[in-house]
Amino acid sequence: MIPSIRYWFLLLLLCIVYATGIFVPLMENDSAQFAVMAMRMVQENDFLHLFKGPEPYLDKPHMHFWLAALSYQIFGIQDWAYRIPGILSIFLGAYSCYGLGTLLYNKQVGKLASLIFLSAQTIVLAAIDVRTDAVLTGFTILAIWQIAVFIEKNSTRHLLIGAFAAGMAFATKGQIALLVIGLPLLCHLTYTRKWRVLLRVHWLLAALIFLLTISPVLYAYYVQFDLHPEVIIRGRNHRSGLLFIFWEQSFERLSGEGIGKNSSDYFFFFHTFLWVLLPWTIVGILSYWTKVRTFVKLHFTFNSKYEFLTLGGVTLIFAIISFAQFKLPHYLNIIIPLFALLTASYLYNLNRFGRSKVLKRILVVQFGILFLYAIVSALICFVVFNSENPLNYIWKVLLFITILYFSLKRGTAYVRILTVAVCSSVLLNAVLNLHFYPSLLKYQAGSSMSEIVAREGIPVDKIYKISSDHSWSLDFYNKKPVILSSLSQIEDQRDIWVYINDAELTSLKAYGLDWNKQFTVDQFRITRLQARFMDPSTRKKVLEKMHLIHLY
Repeated sequence: MIPSIRYWFLLLLLCIVYATGIFVPLMENDSAQFAVMAMRMVQENDFLHLFKGPEPYLDKPHMHFWLAALSYQIFGIQDWAYRIPGILSIFLGAYSCYGLGTLLYNKQVGKLASLIFLSAQTIVLAAIDVRTDAVLTGFTILAIWQIAVFIEKNSTRHLLIGAFAAGMAFATKGQIALLVIGLPLLCHLTYTRKWRVLLRVHWLLAALIFLLTISPVLYAYYVQFDLHPEVIIRGRNHRSGLLFIFWEQSFERLSGEGIGKNSSDYFFFFHTFLWVLLPWTIVGILSYWTKVRTFVKLHFTFNSKYEFLTLGGVTLIFAIISFAQFKLPHYLNIIIPLFALLTASYLYNLNRFGRSKVLKRILVVQFGILFLYAIVSALICFVVFNSENPLNYIWKVLLFITILYFSLKRGTAYVRILTVAVCSSVLLNAVLNLHFYPSLLKYQAGSSMSEIVAREGIPVDKIYKISSDHSWSLDFYNKKPVILSSLSQIEDQRDIWVYINDAELTSLKAYGLDWNKQFTVDQFRITRLQARFMDPSTRKKVLEKMHLIHLY
């Protein structure tokens, strides 16, 4: 077993890593976009209508935006305030992993699962690049845990908490929440044959709690869309918000209709999974394969020593989302809690049954991953974004020495596997949060230009743009969306500022407009990194420019 001091120390290291990322500037598109949408709710005192720029927003439900708006009202409109609900949801998810692991196995598995969940790369990234999936993941695993407790222990209180959590998850991202919650529980009921639990009258009360929880979202959709059939969404009018959230939303994602297709590769999530669970990927794959082999040997007959909730849930969810025509890597976040439980139970059983040879081989693999992480961290610090200030490397050296010390510290292979894996995650993500992202975001034009706007005292209510391209980070850090206009509309205006790219700058010159001040910043789509950008010698070749000019 892992000593309590070691466990809490590793948990503290992870908490510090999460804290270091909270002040990183928001990234475009989704994080900055969602932050602006929530900001508009607060500034306009309108919490029923969602807008993406000038367009009504019919995609994700309101809960994520409401939680961000609530955080703004408490702490002010700040990037770190936007992140707080997502980070709290992630730690709620970690606690739920502990609870579900304790229910299905024991406290040791639960504690290990929570650490695996918090150190998984995609979850750490979800706390920096905050989207709806952070809140969704936290509340879905909470719902699974609480409803599973009801199934096993007939506790009405836990069922009602589970119904509320399911409602919060549905109000965050729609039908996918019910799929993620329902499939693992269905697998659990199928394996344990506890179908009679569905006949309990308590489910009626749970349904009422669920409906009450989602009712604010339903009302908001009704007000914005059902009462206004003239509103055109993606080329169609007469769009019912209620029909959309209950039926159309997930099918649009699966078919790619309306929102478009970005991948018909049915193996997209298979190769994406190789990095999202790092540094636990190899152990996670081994745990999945071992569990599958066990159930095949058992012919899937019930055995009280095993549980099918995690394996069945992961398999079904993974299969369904693989058929979606619109895919993004963070869609896998919803299965990370279940994979954390699978991985934790696998490592625990290896230790419990004295499989020392397997544990030692896994330890070698984890040291290999730590070595790769150290190389990547060194490349980031000394090659990709080399700092001219030698003082910046003091904390990095101290961090590396600390991690090396605890990784090499004597102990059982089981304890060292956990230590090395968590330390790997801490090393890489501390470098990312404190060095890589701050350096990278200097090439995000919107947030860079907002610093110039603040420094020069440029009136934010006099900044225009002449294209439909979004400027989310500039909008957020100016605390006011840039005014959308056109060349013909601004040609007679004076004493205004225009935010434009190179092509638009040429158009203004050809149009005969003149300006007396110009500020220029670099621009790169930072969420789509490429080798030429990462190489300092070729970086300038892929950079674009954004300009802020003053028409006088």
